[in-house]
Amino acid sequence: MAKITLDKLRHSYMANPSGPQDYALKELNLDWEDGGAYALLGPSGCGKSTLLNIISGLLVPSEGRILFNDKDVTQLPPDRRNIAQVFQFPVIYDTMTVFDNLAFPLRNRGIDESRVKTRVEEIAAMLDVTDMLRTRAANLTPDNKQKISMGRGLVREDVNVIMFDEPLTVIDPHLKWKLRSKLKELHHRVRATMIYVTHDQTEALTFADQVVVMQDGEVVQIGTPVDLFDRPQHTFVGHFIGSPGMNILPCDLRDGRAFVAGHQVSLEGAVTGSSGRTEVGIRPEFVSLGATGLPATVRKVSDLGRHAVVEAMLGDTKVNAIVEGAVPGQGEAVHLTFRPDQTRLYRDGWIASEQGKAA
Repeated sequence: MAKITLDKLRHSYMANPSGPQDYALKELNLDWEDGGAYALLGPSGCGKSTLLNIISGLLVPSEGRILFNDKDVTQLPPDRRNIAQVFQFPVIYDTMTVFDNLAFPLRNRGIDESRVKTRVEEIAAMLDVTDMLRTRAANLTPDNKQKISMGRGLVREDVNVIMFDEPLTVIDPHLKWKLRSKLKELHHRVRATMIYVTHDQTEALTFADQVVVMQDGEVVQIGTPVDLFDRPQHTFVGHFIGSPGMNILPCDLRDGRAFVAGHQVSLEGAVTGSSGRTEVGIRPEFVSLGATGLPATVRKVSDLGRHAVVEAMLGDTKVNAIVEGAVPGQGEAVHLTFRPDQTRLYRDGWIASEQGKAA
């Protein structure tokens, strides 16, 4: 297991990059602690796979260094980095039994057969596949094949890091929750450094202790799932995390006060900065309907069972609210109230209001 340090790391697929726009991965300076569970989260093309390939050694960065336990491994090939990787699709040998698939990484390194047997049985028990050990892998269901693929990544005890590249892509939706829970449980038991790459926020938030959110090759926030939901540092995080995501509403500032569609809204605290594009961010969970507040008209209601998502128009601005109980009908006039301590100001995408007494 290893602490992983990214030191002034940048990467461009162009021979002579001339500016930030030419970099698939903008400068990163990160420390990931030994034994931590991390997720790289972002949409396709944001740079997360590029970063994973750099850490694994499949790609040499244009600039900067990668260190494992303070040792520079930037130029080392994958086989000398002592890593394990689990891919989108199961990587197993169909003609082998489950036991032999799990044993292969150990036998390939000359581990004593008695230790191989013990370790394989330990991993099989963790994955709930003990009764399949003598079954040929070709006869397994897709989710069990991926379990074995995960087991091949977990079976070695000497790895610096285990990396998962969207490992649940091929799994049926109703089985994903079980495998996510199992992976979290395995991390608590083996305490290996794990990095999980995904574009699925549910996978990232249920697995990781710390989530690294990426957009356009840049890390926009690193934090716990609670941090990302409660206080997004960038509008992209607010929009990307949550279902539906944070309402991002254009606003005007006058004398330190924020106005949305011509109506004043109270912010969480004092405003920082003095120039740039300004927007208000408020999660639908903290928008309520009542007899007073900002006048709006209901455009659509989506009933999700436990609650409804009410889409209302505040002038030309759309606002989502999560409502429990009775909901208004389409076209009805309503009033919206924003919870002040959850109403945040953003300037050019970055948070620009301070926590404190609502202003």
